[in-house]
Order: sequence, then C-alpha cells, then structure tokens
Amino acid sequence: MLGRPIDWECDLKTGYRWPRAYAKSIEYSNLSQATDVKVPWEISRLQWLIPVGQAYLLTQDERYAESVHDVIIEWLEGNPYARTVNWSCTMEVAMRIFTLTWLFHVFAGSKSWHNRDFRFRLLQSIYLHAEYTERHIEVSDIAGNHYTADAAALVFAGLFFGQGEQPDRWLVHGWKTLCSELPRQVYSDGVDFEASIPYHRLVQELFLFPAIYRQLHGLPLDNSYRVRVETMAHFSAAYSAPDGSCPLWGDADDARTLPFGGQQCNDHRYLVGLGAVNWTSDDLARKFSGPLDEIFWIFGPDSCDWLSAQAGCEEITSEHFPGGGFFIMRNRDDRIFIDCGPVGLGGRGGHGHNDCLSFEATLDGVHLITDCGAYVYTASAEERNRFRSTTAHNTPLVDGEEINRFVAWDALWSLHYDAKPELRKWKSCAEGDEFEGSHSGYLRLPGQVRPLRRIQLEHRSHKLRIRDSFEGSGSHKVEIPLHLDPGARADIIEPGSVQLRTRNRRFLLEWIEPLSWKLSIEPCRISPSYGVCLPSCRLVWRREGSLTDLNIAIVSANG
Repeated sequence: MLGRPIDWECDLKTGYRWPRAYAKSIEYSNLSQATDVKVPWEISRLQWLIPVGQAYLLTQDERYAESVHDVIIEWLEGNPYARTVNWSCTMEVAMRIFTLTWLFHVFAGSKSWHNRDFRFRLLQSIYLHAEYTERHIEVSDIAGNHYTADAAALVFAGLFFGQGEQPDRWLVHGWKTLCSELPRQVYSDGVDFEASIPYHRLVQELFLFPAIYRQLHGLPLDNSYRVRVETMAHFSAAYSAPDGSCPLWGDADDARTLPFGGQQCNDHRYLVGLGAVNWTSDDLARKFSGPLDEIFWIFGPDSCDWLSAQAGCEEITSEHFPGGGFFIMRNRDDRIFIDCGPVGLGGRGGHGHNDCLSFEATLDGVHLITDCGAYVYTASAEERNRFRSTTAHNTPLVDGEEINRFVAWDALWSLHYDAKPELRKWKSCAEGDEFEGSHSGYLRLPGQVRPLRRIQLEHRSHKLRIRDSFEGSGSHKVEIPLHLDPGARADIIEPGSVQLRTRNRRFLLEWIEPLSWKLSIEPCRISPSYGVCLPSCRLVWRREGSLTDLNIAIVSANG
C-alpha cells in the first residue's frame, strides 16, 4: 500500500502533500480541506516495523534486518531534520524515539546494521530527535499527553545514550517531569484526567515504560509513582469487559507507545498484566485476563507463566472512581459504565466529550448500548464536532443545546465547562447497584433545568433500569437517545415495548407512559477506532412541554 519509495509527506487518503519547509511553519491542520495529517504521522512513527523486529528476534533471519535497514534509510533521506510535517508536532518526534531505540537494540547485532555509516546516521538522528524534543517540549499551564510523551521520550533517549552531559540532562529533565505530572494528570483513583479511555491507555503506557526502562538500569523509583501507575492498571481492569472490549469513551486515535501484541486495538487488558508483572502485584495478577503477547515481549515467558497461574481468580465486583467520575456496575455477565465526571483536561475539554450522565451497557454477556466513539480529528471539523456533541451520547439533550458549549467550530479540543457533575447516590451490594447523578449544564436555560439520571442493575436477573427526571420549570424540548451496538436491531412490538436483537440474543425494552414520549428508531454511526465508522441505529425518545420523567427497563428475553 505504501509503495517504494514511501511518500512520507502525503495523506494517502486524499493525495494531499504537505510542503517541505521548516517544521514549525507548516500548517498541518488544514481545516478548509479534507486532509488528515495523522496519516503521514502514523506512518512516520514507524511502529509498523515492530512486528518485523519481533520476527527477527524469533528467527534471526537477516532479511528482516535488511528490510528495516532500508526503510530507515528512506525515512532519513525523506525527512531531513526539522524540514517536513513529520517534525511539526513534538509528540511525533518523541514517539519515534521509542520505536527507533527499540529497533536499534533488536538489530544491533545483525550483519546489515554493522555498516558504520548507517549506524552513525541512525544514532545521529535519534540524538537530534532528543535535542528537538527537549527544545520544543510541549509544556503549558495545563499539560496533557503530549507533554507526557515528550518527557517519556527524553527518559528513553537519556538511558539509551548513557553517560554524557546531554543524555544525563535528558534523563533528569524527563524523569522529573514525569514525576511532577503524574499526580497532576492522574487522579488518586487511577483515572487519567483527559476523560478518555483510549488516552488513559496511552498515558498509562507513557508513565509505565520509562519506569520499566529505569528499573532495568538499576535506578530508583519512588513508591508514590509506583502506586499511582499501579492504580491506573486497576482502573483498566475495572472498565475492561470479559470479552476484552472497552468503552468507546472520549477521543480515540488508537495511539500506543510500543505496541507488541496482536490483540484488538480496543482490548486494554494487557495493561493489567504489565502492571502485575512489573510491580509483582498479586492483586493485579488475579484481575488479569486475555492474551499474553505484550507480557511475553516485555518481560519474557517466565513472567507469562507466573501471571497465568493467578489470572482470573478474583471475583468481579462493581467499583466507582470518584476522582475521574466513573461508576462501573459489574458481574461476570454485565458491565454498565457510567460517566458522572469532569469534562477533561482540567475543565478545558481536550479529549473529553459532552457525555456527562451517558453510559454504555453490556447485559447478559452481550454488548448492547454503546458510545459513538470519536471518528476523526482535523480531517473534518464537522465530523469531529458531531462525534463529541451531546446528541452523539446516551445522555439527555434539552432544547437542542450542548451540555458544554463549543468554544468555536474550529476549536476542536476546547469546550466550555458548563456541565459540572453532581453525584447524588452510589450504592453497590450483592443484589444490585444504584447510581444517581446530575449536572449543571442546563442551568443556563430558562427555568434552570437540571437533568437527574438514576441507573439500577439487578445482578441476578441482568435487568437494567434507567430513570430520567428533571429539576426546573417551564416548557422544553427533550431528547433522550440510546445508541445500539453495531449489528443490533430494534423493532417496536407495541406502544411502550421494543425488542432488541443482536448476536442471536433478544432483549425486551419497555418504558412507562408511552403516550407521553414519542419514540423513533433512527440510523446512526459508531466509530470503534480512528477513521472507521459502522452503521447502527439508535432509539430516541422525544417530548415537548413540561418536564416529565422517562422510565426505561431492559431485560434479557432469552429463556
């Protein structure tokens, strides 16, 4: 698909090529055109060469080393220092440091990598990558995953080059930054503050891998750092479903630090295994399930044996994460993931969406109700805003207004922080769970409307109840959507009753006072990963007038 030689500056989906110029002068967003800079960026991260390195480690076949050697030569010739779009974002430079240093260690003993000129050029480039990252580090008053990636890459570069004035400075600077940013970006309950499950995965890797690399060099690790990253793994275990899926929550660009496994991109269970092995945590080991690929490639086969001996031994129970504002009702067959947390990035939006009080639901082992995902970034401002809007989430929409107002059509990572969450009740016991929450997003409307959502799960019957009520006054237009997992079908049986069918399973959905609310079944789109959309349908209840409750119940109709 890429062809040879590879066109490193081209968006292969549209054919657009960014100009060759000083990197910081290149306008890479291009919102007036349907271009996506993530295409050349992802190609230039070179992570697609990692499986070739793995094949070499398993076979010692020199052809793999030669192939990667040739690609790196092409990249070096096609991307002169700071002169292409692949240098225009510091995080992209940082992400290559992870890949290039790993590839060097893998192929250093191969015949084709013994060429003195090639080794000099590659090592020179990695060194310049580190210098560039240090010089253009993405610090701000509220920093996010870009700053974390930059700092993590400096740790890698410092450890890779060893002793020397600049490597020492990179190591100290990078590690000091990670230690100070970890408690700022990750709540004490282990939830990343960007309000996105895919970015929680990325940030956990960015804090974990430099710690592993330091430990390999015998360098100390503060206990508070270990505890916070270990707690991130506990959250990853809680939101992961038995089938390995995770909530499509907030932004997603499928980013990884060093992807070694062949599992589905939305399977985050390996994070639990990595934390268990690195911290020798029996608690995390008992929570682990799923493939062992990542653990094998980072820690080796003995660690896989240790982990397998304990995996899956812990009882699955419901949990809540008050810092991040996530509430997870769980048993072995059900998972209800509820958001009653802040908008993200310290209230600025960032990678968070308008999803307060929204939820996803897996019932009786079947993923039924889903978030819509993120789809794209700069490739389309319209689609970007559509997928992060209130109407794309399973939360009440009042008078057509966003729960958090958009700052501007082209401010794609900013939101006003209108919908401040309020937890009213969280109760969990063996029989069932109950959540009740609200937010302030519609207090600005006439009548000062405040949505109030109650969600209840009965563990034994797998029955889910949702009650939406509203505090406030006046006449309003209200929409309450539920987006169904792709492949699910909905049929109205009679007023107040819908049959849901998916994966050869049936569910009955009923609601009280069917004449007060008008139900429609509409097409929608679900984005399971970046740039991918699947057709689906959603149920939308609508009403105009005084504020009235809607009570919904969903239960399995099999057997």
